[in-house]
Amino acid sequence: MTKENTITRAGRVLRGTVVSTKMTDTITVIVDRYVMHPKYKKFQRRSKKFLVHDAGNTAKEGMVVDIKETRPLSKRKHFELITINK
Repeated sequence: MTKENTITRAGRVLRGTVVSTKMTDTITVIVDRYVMHPKYKKFQRRSKKFLVHDAGNTAKEGMVVDIKETRPLSKRKHFELITINK
């Protein structure tokens, strides 16, 4: 397969807050989303934590960051850091 024929697949891009930086080259990011309750029609906040690859440990706790889905880097890490929005 030549380089012209390769298919690049765009992954999800999410925005979240850094909650932990205690690992080497890895940060924990919590991503919030709002979902409407099917019966009561009230919005509820749902959150999920993702392990994100951060080469050089550039992000600090409390920063708002953008993350992008990538190939699996370890058992639980399949996102990488794109930008820091402070």
